[in-house]
Amino acid sequence: MNTKLTLRMDSALVQSAKTEATRRGKSVSQMVGEFFGALTVRRQAPSGLPPITASLVGVLKGRRVSELDYRKHLLEKHR
Repeated sequence: MNTKLTLRMDSALVQSAKTEATRRGKSVSQMVGEFFGALTVRRQAPSGLPPITASLVGVLKGRRVSELDYRKHLLEKHR
């Protein structure tokens, strides 16, 4: 469920954020949400892992991953 959040900041910063959001093809709300999400990941992340790596921890939990399938994937990827 999305909830509205009002932020107050310098108008030049708001314009800069809108320009950057347009450049990235996102909304300012999406960028702010991703920023807050990254903060949460950093707090929960095992120490020493970059945020992107930490966000991937556990994504395969409960799934069977075959080394053979992974090798096939790499061979196809690097042809």
